[in-house]
Amino acid sequence: MSKQSKYNSKHPDKNGIIKWTQAENAVWCELYQQQMALLPGRACDEYFTGVDMLGLAADAIPQLPAIDDVLMSATGWQTAAVPALISFAEFFELLANKRFPVATFIRSREEFHYLQEPDIFHEVMGHCPLLTNPAFAAFTETYGKLGLKASKEERVFLARLYWFTVEFGLVKQRGELRILGGGILSSPRETRYALESAAAVRHPLNVLDALRTPYRIDILQPLYYVLDSFDQLMDMANMDVMPLVDEARQLGLVEPLFTPKQQAS
Repeated sequence: MSKQSKYNSKHPDKNGIIKWTQAENAVWCELYQQQMALLPGRACDEYFTGVDMLGLAADAIPQLPAIDDVLMSATGWQTAAVPALISFAEFFELLANKRFPVATFIRSREEFHYLQEPDIFHEVMGHCPLLTNPAFAAFTETYGKLGLKASKEERVFLARLYWFTVEFGLVKQRGELRILGGGILSSPRETRYALESAAAVRHPLNVLDALRTPYRIDILQPLYYVLDSFDQLMDMANMDVMPLVDEARQLGLVEPLFTPKQQAS
């Protein structure tokens, strides 16, 4: 999160409104239309409930104050407009205080299908709908509180749990796999790959396993963890995770299913 971004974030006015250009709204429109054509039958039920509650649409990039009104009413959350990249300390502090960071820029057409850093489409379309769900919201808040108190090394392990749930998690619904993670929900390419690729490995989510599993941010994920149900998020929100972090540190990482690079976490 501390590396330099090539994107420049926009600054909201005193009312929290951002002036988006016609070209930026056009990128949102195309991404929205493509994802909403792909996600039925692939995304989890709770996601579509959240999309409807937030009133997300293709016509323009939504304004954060309107999203805040819905989230506050549903789960007590709000968004926080932030630069393209923020520190882990700021990230955890925001989540611990039920504020979800939203980078105020939108991707270029060259990175239309996936970009390594989170843009407003990823944050709003990928994560905000599920923040209307109490279990998802509780897990995200708990994660923030854990990270706020954790050491630098412990945070690296916690980041893996977040990656394999909030970002790239799958969940079982009515005997079928559905998408939970915002990194998948906001990526046209990964939406198909996560559910349909014969090359991808899918394992039931075990917290200790997830804490020990390396990942890379610059490739389609070779491994996805699958929650038994949405209730498992609430179970994890109420779980004492830090002893498992200690155990993961003692056991070490499992062998990655990719060629390691410097970006590996």
